[in-house]
Parts: sequence; C-alpha cells; structure tokens
Amino acid sequence: MRAIVIHAAHDLRIEERPAERPGPGQMRLRLATGGICGSDLHYYHNGGFGAVRLREPMILGHEVSAYVEELGPGVTGFQPGQLVAVSPSRPCGGCRYCLEGLPNQCLNMRFYGSAMPFPHIQGAFRESLVADASQCVDATGLTAGEAAMAEPLAVTLHATARAGGILGKRVLVTGCGPIGVLSILAARRAGAAEIVATDLSDFTLSLAAKVGADRVINTGRDPDALAGYAADKGSFDVLYECTGVAAALAGAIPALRPRGVILQLGLGGDMALPMMAITAKELELRGSFRFHSEFAFGVGLMQKALINVKPLITQTVPLDQAEVAFRLASDRTQAMKAQIAFS
Repeated sequence: MRAIVIHAAHDLRIEERPAERPGPGQMRLRLATGGICGSDLHYYHNGGFGAVRLREPMILGHEVSAYVEELGPGVTGFQPGQLVAVSPSRPCGGCRYCLEGLPNQCLNMRFYGSAMPFPHIQGAFRESLVADASQCVDATGLTAGEAAMAEPLAVTLHATARAGGILGKRVLVTGCGPIGVLSILAARRAGAAEIVATDLSDFTLSLAAKVGADRVINTGRDPDALAGYAADKGSFDVLYECTGVAAALAGAIPALRPRGVILQLGLGGDMALPMMAITAKELELRGSFRFHSEFAFGVGLMQKALINVKPLITQTVPLDQAEVAFRLASDRTQAMKAQIAFS
C-alpha cells in the first residue's frame, strides 16, 4: 500500500509500506479522504513545531475517513463498505488520567501522526489502515470529505465545552484557519449571541462570515479595529485564540470583559503572556488540547445537519499529487481545508 511519509522539512515522499491484518477488536479500512492539518504543515515546512521534532520518517495524517473492508475477531456493528470517520485519539484506558475521565491527557496516548513520543506514532495517510473498532464512528449520510472533518470539529467542540457555557455570550475568535472557522460553527451551535472574528487573510475571513460570524476584521489592514470593544473594560465574554501567536492574544485581551474566559487552542510554541492585564481583569486562561468523546458527537451533529462543514473544504487532490495538496494547504489566500482523496 502507498503512504505519505515525511522524512524532514520539505522532504515528503509517497512510499510503499506493508499492509496489516486486523486483530481482535480491529478492522481493516480502505482510506477514503484525509484532511491536511496545521500540525501536518508544521512537519512539512519545519520538521516539527516547538520542541517536537522529527527524529525518524513518519507517516503523516490524522483527519481521515475510510470504508470498512474487513472485520477482525469479535467486531460487531459494522459491515464491509460502510463509511466511517476514524478518530486518531487512542488513549490507553488504564493510566491515571484515563481513569480520572481525562482521556485526552492520557500518559500513553497513541495519536496518529505525532512526533511527540519516540518512536513516533505513525499516521493515517495510507491506503490501508488497521484501526480499533472503538475508534470508528458510522458516517452514513455524510460525504467522505465531511466525515474527515470530524477530527478538527471535535477539537472545537472540546474547547466549547471547556468554556463552561456559551449561551447568550459575546465571542471573539482570533485566527480564521479551519480551527477558528469551526470554532465559529461550534460557538453558534452552543448559543453565542455575537461572534466577531479576526485574521490577516481576506479569503479566510470571507469563509468566517459565510459560516456565521457577525463581523470579520482584517487586523493586518486595520490593527486598531478591536479598540472599540475595549471601552468600559471590554466587551467579549469568551475568546477562542486559534493562532498560537502572542501578538494575537495580547491584542485581544483589552477587548475581553472582566472575568472573561480565554480558550487557548492555537499551538505555536511558547508565548509571552500579559499577566498584569490577565490578573487585573480576573480573566481565566483555559487550555484546550485535543478531544475524545466529542468526536462521535461531532459526527452526529453533521449527520443531523446541525453543523455544515462543506464550505470549509476548498480543495480535494488525488494521492499521487500529495505534495501539491500540501502546497495548496499552505496558501491562506485560496485554501481553508485541503483534502487528499485516497479512493
């Protein structure tokens, strides 16, 4: 089978890898679609992000959908040909955090396409994938592209749960890549009264407006546009910070009202924080990392047409042009979510 393997920055290869057979509780899947994530792009352009660096060749990818091909011993509830969304979250279930109900903080997490541990956890961008049946969620009624969006959607649903309540709140979203735009969809579904989104790209801001942002602001062209929201100690109850850039966070804090909640989703490495402003306003800084149960919930929201991710899928490229897909995904003037068609 063919797989998309990163060896070093800008050294992306399509390689033959041996196919596997499913064991007890597993299924063999024929990959349908894979979405290119920001972390995939970090590996492609920089060989990693922050302290996480490639130390061996690694199959990329963790946003995937697939068709069931073969059931392993003991698997029920699935049938060959069925479309499934495949969660990359594979906690061990036995460490202290799993037992405390925090599987996203698992000490032995096996998250597809991650160079955090060594040996690296190989990713899902391969034509044939063996997965635990417990990772797979029926995606009947969705397109393969929609089903592959379940992973980034789950990230934003987890963040929305971390907010502790969005109903009737005023929300600011900094960064309108896929996570930022999906945050708009999640916040609106959770009952946000007003959503303002900022970015440096008119293209991504146009999609933010299309999916429901009440106002979009290009802070590159109008760096002082948030100043009006800073009157009387601020306007917004919740900030989804999706850039991982210190300047975006610092620029948003004056617009937050006292005791507002900062949801930090963006992972760009260590950031300097304006602690005096955070302290004086009694702001709550809440990290949001990955997800678990939100994955299946997000698939259900899409199946019920309560969240529509189709506007985010801007390109679909065949497997043999994988590097073209990575270059497209890197161009924020034309791509929101570039996907690779495996079958």
